[in-house]
Amino acid sequence: MPAPDFAAADAFAWHTGPDRLEPVTKVARVDIGLLIGVNRSRDTLLENTRHFARGLSANNALLWGARGMGKSSLVKAVHAAVRAEGHALKIVELSREDLPSVQRLLAHLRAAPHRFILFCDDLSFSHDDQHYKSLKAVLDGGIEGRPENVLFYATSNRRHLMPRDMIENERSTAITPGEAVEEKVSLSDRFGLWLGFHPCSQDEYLEMVQGYCAAYGVSVPEDRLRAEAIEWQATRGSRSGRVAWQFFCDLAAREGVALQG
Repeated sequence: MPAPDFAAADAFAWHTGPDRLEPVTKVARVDIGLLIGVNRSRDTLLENTRHFARGLSANNALLWGARGMGKSSLVKAVHAAVRAEGHALKIVELSREDLPSVQRLLAHLRAAPHRFILFCDDLSFSHDDQHYKSLKAVLDGGIEGRPENVLFYATSNRRHLMPRDMIENERSTAITPGEAVEEKVSLSDRFGLWLGFHPCSQDEYLEMVQGYCAAYGVSVPEDRLRAEAIEWQATRGSRSGRVAWQFFCDLAAREGVALQG
């Protein structure tokens, strides 16, 4: 592929067949101030990203845990926040299915005069999945080492990137149980930062809804807002940042408020 035009955007998506880095002119993200209940993870990831943007040492990060609690939103929000501070940091999204091509992608990034967050969302591996071997190229870099201008952030619902029952099954049936899954499980150990995301409380859920209302100028009586928000999450059977946003979108539409950006 021709040399990418990294001046075209601050965010890119990597695709294969043929290889290409497509500029993303408008990134779908929320303001970092709207991410509720993840203060410790937010502060840790923000500081790590600042270090990297300044040319200092920084760690690859695995954001793992409950669905809908803002893992991918936090990565994109941190990137925007660090850029707003004046750092020329770019982000490249890589899908799990394209991991086998990561060496080709790293060759392009290594040659560029920029610093990149390489981001893989919803990362996990099944029993016969060999993509995890490609991930080692990102985390360890092989003989060349990971490019000093590239940092890897991934999100996953699994702390060890593979199902617990798969880990236990392989350990129970292997001749050497301790070594049977070590190669795959050790992938998560290669991340310097493990940031856990847990289900939110009802108070945090309501705070998320109130934060969206304030940010987008939607005003409804507090008792009505609380009752409808609780009813919405009860029908969904869960509470999360995603559920809070889905309720707010419905509320805003009923109030005749168009959501822009």
